[in-house]
Amino acid sequence: MVKYIGSKRALLPWITGVVEEIRRVEPLGDAVDLFSGTARVGHALKGLGLHVTSNDLHSYALILAQTLVEADANLYPPSKVIPVLQRLMALPEKSDWFTRTYCQESRYIQPHNGAKIEAIRQGIEAECAGDEILRAILLYSLMLAADKVDSTTGIQMAYLKRWAPRSYKSLSLEYPPLLGGGGKAFQADALEIASSLEADLFYLDPPYNQHSYLGNYHLWETLVKWDAPQTYGVAKKRTEVQHNKSLFNSRRSAKGALEKLLAKIQTRHLLVSFSNEGFFGGAEIEAMLEEWGYVTHLCRTHPRYVGARIGIYNPQGQKVGQVSHTENQEFLFVATHSRKVHRALKALRGTESSWKP
Repeated sequence: MVKYIGSKRALLPWITGVVEEIRRVEPLGDAVDLFSGTARVGHALKGLGLHVTSNDLHSYALILAQTLVEADANLYPPSKVIPVLQRLMALPEKSDWFTRTYCQESRYIQPHNGAKIEAIRQGIEAECAGDEILRAILLYSLMLAADKVDSTTGIQMAYLKRWAPRSYKSLSLEYPPLLGGGGKAFQADALEIASSLEADLFYLDPPYNQHSYLGNYHLWETLVKWDAPQTYGVAKKRTEVQHNKSLFNSRRSAKGALEKLLAKIQTRHLLVSFSNEGFFGGAEIEAMLEEWGYVTHLCRTHPRYVGARIGIYNPQGQKVGQVSHTENQEFLFVATHSRKVHRALKALRGTESSWKP
């Protein structure tokens, strides 16, 4: 799956372990992932046998969720998808605006792979023939292929001083890790859609601070929209990044937004991921969740994204910014209406690092 700051890849066993503990006490049939991002968590919950509904505001996140959560492997087996991927790989390269903007004027991807991306991206629309899920699967495969040959540290605010060794490799499309069974993916503002969704369990992983996911992953948004956008700066970000900010990206509005969101959610069990790099302290989050009745918070130390450890450089070879720390603390809050579930989760607290708000 694609590199993604804030991704819960390394934390999935922890998160799914908590869900399994809840399910050991009370039955769980469905779940909602309201800020799905890479859809890793939704994919993992689907793997546990839950019917998952994923939501995110961005177009690239919708593609990820349609592939990993909504697509049914029984309806889109390798025998159906791989021949399409092979036809796309056989298309002649095409060098145009994408290659010029992201491979020459900036250095996210080598030009030979950029030209391949352009040919494949245009070919996808002809291949999917109105099949929205097949389109998502093909775009997911292209996004993952591009991610494997890019020259970044995992965010697209900048690119590496020198071409990454992996960037010299040739792009290759692969069949995604689809799971059997259904699911549903939406693209909406969490505050607008929350009240229309209902499930046994909700998982929230909202933006923690001022950094916009659209700004961090503007290249994937462009790859999906394929709209030759106006860009700005060395990083060639989409101009909409400058004004399309989430309420959760502002210290002034984030608390009110989260309180409003919590009031809309209909569920028995609520999991909230957060970080010590976020706007809120532990006491604030617990106070907001206390209306649910029983709150448990868990904590783990986790390495920060690779760019924080090696640095990010602009085209002149100058380091962009200073690294303040290389680790952070990841928090998982569990709010539940069930006293039995709360008691069961107390045992997990004893195995976690302590957290001082």
